[in-house]
Amino acid sequence: MTGARNGTGTAALAVAVAGLALCWSVVGGLACGVVAVVLGALGRGRAARGEADNGPIAMAGIGLGVVAVLASVAFVVVWAVSWRDAGGSQYVDCAMRAGNDQKAVQTCTDNWLNRIRGEMGVSPMTRGST
Repeated sequence: MTGARNGTGTAALAVAVAGLALCWSVVGGLACGVVAVVLGALGRGRAARGEADNGPIAMAGIGLGVVAVLASVAFVVVWAVSWRDAGGSQYVDCAMRAGNDQKAVQTCTDNWLNRIRGEMGVSPMTRGST
């Protein structure tokens, strides 16, 4: 086939791989995954019409795009549970009550970090730490 228009299917696969790499960020994985599925469908359509010869690549883009979307949705759950377990909403409530009082906000932050250190055995990185 001369002049095969394979760019769309190839782009679907490339964007899907980027979506998998970015799925932890949720937004990156969702956006890239959806774009990969759309590009893959367009590329698959071209292959079906004989305008392209990389139908399997386009299908791989669709499949990996769907995986990127599903992984991003799974990370929404992971982030939400982590936020809840770390006492994130209590921290936000404390900081909101503190308002513009920077000393009170810092106290909220210190209390929250101490909670994370104590309950989870984790020492989060803070400004000035290496």
